[in-house]
Amino acid sequence: MGEDGKPRPPRRVPRGAAPLAQLPPRPPQPPPRRQPWRFGRFLAGFVVFLLVVAGGASAGWWVRADSLRMDTTKVFESISPGVVRVLATTCAGTGEATGVLIDDGLILTAASAVKQPLAIAFMTPDGRVRRANLLGSSADGVAVLRLIGRLDSAPVPLATAEPDPLAERAQIGYTADGKQAIQPIGTAEQPRGLSEIMNPAKLGGPVVDKSGHVIGLVVGKTVPAAEIVPLAKLREYAEVRPPAITPEESGTCQRSRGPQIPMAPELQVGSTGLGLEVQKLFANYLTQQNKHDFAAVRRYYSKKLARALPEEKDAENHETTFLFNAKIISLARVPEGLSVRMTFAVLFSPTSQGAGGQTCNRLDLRYRVVRERGQLKIDSATTQVEAQSCDTE
Repeated sequence: MGEDGKPRPPRRVPRGAAPLAQLPPRPPQPPPRRQPWRFGRFLAGFVVFLLVVAGGASAGWWVRADSLRMDTTKVFESISPGVVRVLATTCAGTGEATGVLIDDGLILTAASAVKQPLAIAFMTPDGRVRRANLLGSSADGVAVLRLIGRLDSAPVPLATAEPDPLAERAQIGYTADGKQAIQPIGTAEQPRGLSEIMNPAKLGGPVVDKSGHVIGLVVGKTVPAAEIVPLAKLREYAEVRPPAITPEESGTCQRSRGPQIPMAPELQVGSTGLGLEVQKLFANYLTQQNKHDFAAVRRYYSKKLARALPEEKDAENHETTFLFNAKIISLARVPEGLSVRMTFAVLFSPTSQGAGGQTCNRLDLRYRVVRERGQLKIDSATTQVEAQSCDTE
């Protein structure tokens, strides 16, 4: 508009004039800086801290758990030679248990097996037989035996301290057929019931830790009554002349017995039909002899032997004996029937007929076996090698 209020004509730009300059665009402005979020930084650091702590705790838990585990195979292999099978002919005991050889020729076992003994022996896992004497027993059912003679088996050490209550434990003992076995029994805090793994032959067996050290002994008059005698007591019983061990005298009964268990000889010849039949014959014979059921024994005699050996004489010869570790080492057909050679060990009273003060001998006999009415019968027996003491190799 002009000063007079009328519109002005458009302003003319001279030809050749430069174009009107335009204002440059305004550069974008950066957003204002925000103040650091201090709480977020704190929270992130705290999370990292928790992760580090949790990782360390997990690693520590794994290390601890691993330290409490037991390799039963490794433990069994390391201490098996020092865990023995205790056998006895007694007036009042069961006659069979497991034992553990500790320092100074001592053996700890269950007192229930060796009450009023006439003769005690033990077998190593490799079949060696040694005699032992009963030194005494404790009020809680532990018997202390003394090895007679020498034995090169390594003893099993007693632990120096009780293990962690959460550490795994195991018990080693013998099965009913004389085989060694190891069984986990849980921890002291969470134990496994002993009745789940026990049989009478395992009474007296040691409880061991992951290092193969003795931390207890399973004892009891019966399997349901089995309990573990703790390490502190065992260390006390292993002392020289321990006051807690009451000395015991040998039995004085006229007729004693060993374990009342089946006794099958090991068959070291071919397992043919005839070989198995012979093994069955002698298994029945040995089992009834050990039960001292001399009327039943006669069922396995031929008519000739039954006439020559009256029942009373048989009882007199075997009234304190226990036969074990039998092996059939040869079997042959002969014109008269069969020739069977068998070796075995026998426990007996030192005052029995022909004992000569001994209590354990190894015998080597050859039996003639005949068939009567289709059944094998023992017809005679002759000595092949003079009786040897169980203490000799």
